[in-house]
Amino acid sequence: MALPPSPASVAAAREVLAAADPALARVHASTPVFEWRLRTGGYEGLFRMIVEQQVSVAAAASIWKRVVEGLEGQVTPDAVLAHDVETLRTFGLSGQKAKYGHEIARAQTEGHIDFDHLERLDDAQAIAALVAIKGVGRWTAETFLMFCEGRLDVFPGGDVALQEAMRWADRAEDRPNEKQAYARAEIWRPHRAVAAHLLWGWYGGVRRGEIALDEGARAKSV
Repeated sequence: MALPPSPASVAAAREVLAAADPALARVHASTPVFEWRLRTGGYEGLFRMIVEQQVSVAAAASIWKRVVEGLEGQVTPDAVLAHDVETLRTFGLSGQKAKYGHEIARAQTEGHIDFDHLERLDDAQAIAALVAIKGVGRWTAETFLMFCEGRLDVFPGGDVALQEAMRWADRAEDRPNEKQAYARAEIWRPHRAVAAHLLWGWYGGVRRGEIALDEGARAKSV
């Protein structure tokens, strides 16, 4: 079972990041302590990430509740495969997400991926194993490893909110694209996941009006 990094280790990583990068030092100085967002892992965790994509937080919670109830509390590969796509759609899923639920379930039952031993793979190997499943993109794989396995050096460079926070931090005119975001994050190894959490925390604080951007940074709509 994955465990989140301790508050002390996250605090230490933030200090290292701030010392290594002046841009993150400014972010660190204005962002309160945050908790590591560890979620349920395995098949259930990955399926839930797929289900919750591209919908609001409230809608995601409502749909997931219906899925769990429809599966009688057993979100397992066998339970999902026991229901056809049309039945899964009655739980609030789109046809595509229902099909992806089947694809992930078959990957597990047919031995293409073993969630129980995914931690034995290094980050690159784990990402490759996950994106080999139809319906699982790189962003999903990276965020799964962060939020469901507590990995400390994965970085979802394709995340738009993260890219915008990086633009603010660097006081840049243009938001970095995915390739540029990955390159920019290299200096944050081996704490890139902590850097991502820090930037997300900062981004959320700015959007909620709790943190003010300095004069060198300018917020845009995402």
